[in-house]
Amino acid sequence: MSLDTFSTLVIPTPAYNILRRLTGESRPDVALNLALKDLVRLRLEAAQQSVTQFEQKYGTPFAKFQEKWHTGQVPETHSYSVEQDYLTWEAAETDIQALEELSQFIP
Repeated sequence: MSLDTFSTLVIPTPAYNILRRLTGESRPDVALNLALKDLVRLRLEAAQQSVTQFEQKYGTPFAKFQEKWHTGQVPETHSYSVEQDYLTWEAAETDIQALEELSQFIP
């Protein structure tokens, strides 16, 4: 299914009321777009903050850290905490790419 498969969407009244209160917009289509735009922006900010923290912690951008990881230049490469950092950092980088792509679809 493509993004424009549905020309109408039924929003349950409780969800519409929440959208209206969150956005201050009474038109459901506009309220939904505003809410989606905010959600994507907030998630993007969170992912960017996570990336910034890892860059500060390891003193390098992810691509360089990943290169060092694969060549065994990261101290304690296979310790639990370093592996968790690697996976979390990689996920945040992936999230940023996906969220930036998604933001292009929201008017």
